[in-house]
Amino acid sequence: MAEYTVVKVSDVPDQADNLGIDPEQFEIRFLRNDLNCEHCGVSFARYSKGYAAGGHTHNRQEEIYLLISGRAQALVGDNEVIDLEPWTAIRVPPETPRALRVVGDEDAVFVKIGAPNTGPGDGRGVPEDFGWPD
Repeated sequence: MAEYTVVKVSDVPDQADNLGIDPEQFEIRFLRNDLNCEHCGVSFARYSKGYAAGGHTHNRQEEIYLLISGRAQALVGDNEVIDLEPWTAIRVPPETPRALRVVGDEDAVFVKIGAPNTGPGDGRGVPEDFGWPD
């Protein structure tokens, strides 16, 4: 018999409040534990209209951000702004600073994938000069 795990995203608790972020502005559901992921992490994230996330880097984990709906921008590296539209993905290596924000009049919904599965504690800050240009 094949081994697999099925998880309904809405059954996984939203962690925005635990991260100190207003759940009306940002929703994040970390699925890796519920899915029993060994080598990667996967998350669902919803950014409300007008929301811009703070930046971060990682020690070991590379990340892929797949925009499912809405419009967004990614800020990467030396403050380069990348426009994202639905069904566009961007991969960011661990040491590259990154941030996301919503553009347009609707929420932006992402699936985020990270590997290896480092769990909490792999995230780091960003350089002092990293930030949205406007």
